[in-house]
Amino acid sequence: MTIVTERSATGHAVASSRRSQPLDARATTEQLLRQRDHLPAEHPDRAKLRAQVIEKNLPRARTLARRYAGRGELLDDLAQVAALALIKAVDDYDPSRQVPFTGYAVPCILGALKRHFRYTAWGMRVPRPTQLLAREVATATDRLSQRQGRSPTRAELADHLNVDVDDLLAAIGAWQFYHLASLNEPHAGADRAELIDCVRGIDPRYANVDNRLWLQPLFAALSLRERRILTMRFYGQMTQTQIAEEVGLSQMHVSRLLTQTLARLRAAMLS
Repeated sequence: MTIVTERSATGHAVASSRRSQPLDARATTEQLLRQRDHLPAEHPDRAKLRAQVIEKNLPRARTLARRYAGRGELLDDLAQVAALALIKAVDDYDPSRQVPFTGYAVPCILGALKRHFRYTAWGMRVPRPTQLLAREVATATDRLSQRQGRSPTRAELADHLNVDVDDLLAAIGAWQFYHLASLNEPHAGADRAELIDCVRGIDPRYANVDNRLWLQPLFAALSLRERRILTMRFYGQMTQTQIAEEVGLSQMHVSRLLTQTLARLRAAMLS
């Protein structure tokens, strides 16, 4: 009975010691993460160790984010991306692999920052080669301007970057859409008006969507000659005389076919 009591007391003392063990602020990140992994999943100190490691490495994450400052993104946004990547690195790090935490976390954070610029920062989806070229244009422009004492031409920029002029123009155009303008921005030339206030009316083409969908099967049921004549008249904007010359009929015959075909379509839509 005494042995059971001593064992119970010893186990209780060990468990109590684990629960109340103070966290060493001087411990390295690797040591803290080893301590975390040695604790049971439900142990309250796991969350404390995780928070301590994150806090300990946040300055490094912000330093990495600062490398990408000045590229059109706010430093606070970049710091948030880096912090989220740091948290993921802390959760995924395996101390048993004997890899320094820095060697594991830094590539994770840099990769997250690069992906942010590649997929998130752009206001529209742009192919990666165009993104990379767009970032190089500004640097190349400054370099050539200093060398020549004037702004370089498009051909000179393309030659300097070893790309086609068309690719260069596409990159310059894409860079203009890196950030799309907010509809709440002030509208140029309008007193206290926002861009959204200058967007008026509904596109009239929306009203034709139902008609187009309704006409598709009716149009498909027409003969090839009737479809051709209608297409030339209403999509090609050709006159009846021009259509007659194209299909080898008289202008009167074309006029009669148009009248009959339109009447059948109108009746089918109303039926």
